[in-house]
Amino acid sequence: MELHERVREFTKQTVAAMGVPLDVTVVDAGDNIRVELSGEGGEVLLKRRAEALDALQQIVNTAFRRELTDDRSFVVDCMDYRKGKDAELRQMARFTMEKAKTAGPQEMGPLNPYARRLVHITVAEDPHMSSESIGDAFLKTVIISVRR
Repeated sequence: MELHERVREFTKQTVAAMGVPLDVTVVDAGDNIRVELSGEGGEVLLKRRAEALDALQQIVNTAFRRELTDDRSFVVDCMDYRKGKDAELRQMARFTMEKAKTAGPQEMGPLNPYARRLVHITVAEDPHMSSESIGDAFLKTVIISVRR
């Protein structure tokens, strides 16, 4: 069975075991592999700032990341929640970059690994800016500053 199909089946069985039978689609999105969930009851995964969705994403990545042949990871989304949050985070990173240009280094966080990656990718779009993660826990702070 192909990887995408195994991820789809695993995710479908996992959410069904949680009592939330959702439709699961796996899409190759270039820089990541999206596992998109839809159907009635999906809002259960979005409660408490989507803690259950984050946990499910961690489980899927832990189960299948080693089978990927590149540095991509799986992004689990439900009812386009993460798409909206990703756009919001990118906008916040751009705002923080502009602030760093006038007021000096700025902090964002604490952020989980997925959010930090999005911030670093957004900052890398501007050759005059740099970003660095600091901290030694799962949640780290990103410092955004003008490149020297």
